[in-house]
Amino acid sequence: MERKVNCFEITDLNVHYGAFQALKEVNMEIEANKITAFIGPSGCGKSTFIKTLNRMNDLVDGCVVSGGVRLFGKDIYAYPDVSLLRKRVGMVFQKPNPFPMTVYDNIAFGPRTHGVKSRRDLDDIVEQSLRDAAIWDEAKDRLKKPALGLSGGQQQRLCIARALAVSPDVLLLDEPTSALDPISTGKIEELLLTLREKYSIIIVTHNMQQAARISGSTVFFLLGEVIEHSATSRLFAMPSDKRTEDYITGRFG
Repeated sequence: MERKVNCFEITDLNVHYGAFQALKEVNMEIEANKITAFIGPSGCGKSTFIKTLNRMNDLVDGCVVSGGVRLFGKDIYAYPDVSLLRKRVGMVFQKPNPFPMTVYDNIAFGPRTHGVKSRRDLDDIVEQSLRDAAIWDEAKDRLKKPALGLSGGQQQRLCIARALAVSPDVLLLDEPTSALDPISTGKIEELLLTLREKYSIIIVTHNMQQAARISGSTVFFLLGEVIEHSATSRLFAMPSDKRTEDYITGRFG
């Protein structure tokens, strides 16, 4: 029997913003090379949780984190340079945020920051990253043009390519398609199903149909707590908690 490998192991995680407790005693294992979806109403802790996984919450004044978060067995707070952690755990946000520079320089930015100087190496990284993000054919003739000239859906795939350019282990996505049209959303979903072969993917989504379409496991958050975490097919067909059933059937949220 093949041994399950976890990309993250979370124990007794609590997150406070000042007096407000955003996450309460979260314990969870997240399997590698799988798409894990986080669902739940607004303000329930989903985004706080994924921002904890690559220490984005370090940037928030008054944020206090306690408990354990291990990435492939290593404490994420043991990294002397947080940029090395964020190299391994990439992040794509809700709204596409290309840098105000060329398509090429957007992708090359991370590798350059981490010491890649060779133009040939950068060219190879840029092309492979754009191919992996399924946007090479649309971008190859405009590498020297501003990235902000791309459409919204193209910009989001560019941001995914930018995250992939530093060869992460994990890709975090915070509602990556909520601002996109259905066609662009479909392209992103197809892309993620391809990328799960190489990367561990964690996606926050308010679209439960999306979670059902693309994820292997789903986590339901409510008021800062994990209510249920199981295989997606099981959670949607036979939720074990009445609160999960009420949420996925539209009784609240």
